[in-house]
Amino acid sequence: MLPMTVFRTADLPRGERFDAWRDCMDRTIAPMEVVCDRPADFTASQHLLRLGPLVAWQTAFRPCHNRRRAVDIRRSDPELYHLTLVLPGSVPLSTEQAGNSGKHHAHDLYVIDTSLPCEVGSPFGDSPLVAIGLEIPKALIPLSPALRRPIDRLLGRRLSGRRGFGLLVAQTLTQLFGEEGGYRPSDSRRLATLLVDLVTGMLAHESESSAGLADESRGRALVLHVREHIRRNLHDPGLSPATVAAAHHLSTRQLHRLFETEEETVAGLIRAGRLDAARRDLTDPAHRAVPAGRVAVRWGFTSAAHFSRAFRDAHGVPPGEYRRRALEVAE
Repeated sequence: MLPMTVFRTADLPRGERFDAWRDCMDRTIAPMEVVCDRPADFTASQHLLRLGPLVAWQTAFRPCHNRRRAVDIRRSDPELYHLTLVLPGSVPLSTEQAGNSGKHHAHDLYVIDTSLPCEVGSPFGDSPLVAIGLEIPKALIPLSPALRRPIDRLLGRRLSGRRGFGLLVAQTLTQLFGEEGGYRPSDSRRLATLLVDLVTGMLAHESESSAGLADESRGRALVLHVREHIRRNLHDPGLSPATVAAAHHLSTRQLHRLFETEEETVAGLIRAGRLDAARRDLTDPAHRAVPAGRVAVRWGFTSAAHFSRAFRDAHGVPPGEYRRRALEVAE
């Protein structure tokens, strides 16, 4: 198991609990102002994991209002991105930072920057706030200054933990504190690397721009965008390396350079994608009556003869023979 530090107000005298929690938050995230409606009734718990340079912590506490002011930032700035995942059973949580605001419910995520003033709070009452927090040094997120402005527009806003990178982040954080985790202390650094990659991917995706990723990360992201563009446009007979490059504001030379370390060239991806899509249609009993030539046209081939030659080269037999054998097996 990963070594865990546990904090519980129940272990402290009643009159010391709220102050102890404020100190705990100062240590975990950064100095801030914390206000509670009934400090004498305050309860909180925190289970904290140190994953190399990252800190992950699961918590449940009586709702309060947290405000990080300019004076707090001058006092101490650890230069972190703080991420929160709101868990089922929690009261809603509101955030404000960098002119943005958000209201967060179960399965929602948000990110704040400890270098900027912010406010985070929940409606006062007896129902707890239940969440997982993650502290990542900003220096570990490979974002160049060009992406800082798009990222600033995300601060404090609601990010979904139900899809895409957000879902992967949420699942990983939840598993850290679940009984099924099964991690060893030696996994800490690996988990830190995984979380940094996932959060970086989420921020880049949510910003709808990969322009500010570090060169290597930007290249990976651009390759993925190109592959998805090709997949969506296989039916277009005009799809070519030149049109793919233009769609991504690249020269064809830049596009070919981007794929130098990939297993296939852009032209190869287009050809292989079209052939695979055509193969699926040919072997689908629902398309039995559709002539092979029409299948070829559907997937961007402008010449039946070219399609037949390319298909034979890829599969060893002409399209018609491949279809006949596949359908016989299916029957």
